[in-house]
Amino acid sequence: MKSNQELQLDVQNSIKWEPLLNAAEIGVTAKDGIVSLTGVVDSYAKKMEAENAAKKVVGVRALVENIEVKFPSSWSKTNIEIANEVLNALLSNWIIPKEKVTIKVEDGWVTLEGELPWNYQKEAAHKAVNYLTGVKGITNNIKIMSETSDKLEKKDVEDAINRSWSVDDRNINVTVSDTTVTLKGTVNSWYQREEAGRIAWNTPGIQLVENDLVVDY
Repeated sequence: MKSNQELQLDVQNSIKWEPLLNAAEIGVTAKDGIVSLTGVVDSYAKKMEAENAAKKVVGVRALVENIEVKFPSSWSKTNIEIANEVLNALLSNWIIPKEKVTIKVEDGWVTLEGELPWNYQKEAAHKAVNYLTGVKGITNNIKIMSETSDKLEKKDVEDAINRSWSVDDRNINVTVSDTTVTLKGTVNSWYQREEAGRIAWNTPGIQLVENDLVVDY
């Protein structure tokens, strides 16, 4: 297991490696696998890049993210301007079904709502807004309402996770209840935790994934 100093340095270097980020903007502390990020950035995209860079580091068990988004005065936009840009970004993305997502903008914070048949569409809606100037944060409240009536089968989810070369499924326990899949157990990286959840979300008929996997190195 890495020492706190080793983990802190690895996360700092991971953030520094990202082209969007200036390492001096982000403060990193680490203790017993819990990494905290602080600082100020000038876009929501940079905030997400810093978070994703930290998650990729082996040894990170949990993440506390306190990065603030502040724009130069010349970049400021009204909520109406942001709302128009968000709507245009959603409409221009062919993955997202038209007129299925509604938005609310308050002080630069965007809330996405509505119902979509697949989780990858929900994620696409979030990504479409990430790089818009003036967006301080995103709350994704879109619900997944599958269009198929196929019954969820536990074995289908287990087989799908097992097929992935990047996920060690020996300590993953899958349970299925109606349209919900729950993942419990341990994996040895944050990437594996998120990948197992992503695979589970691809199951036809699913409406919710409860990802309770614990990262244990």
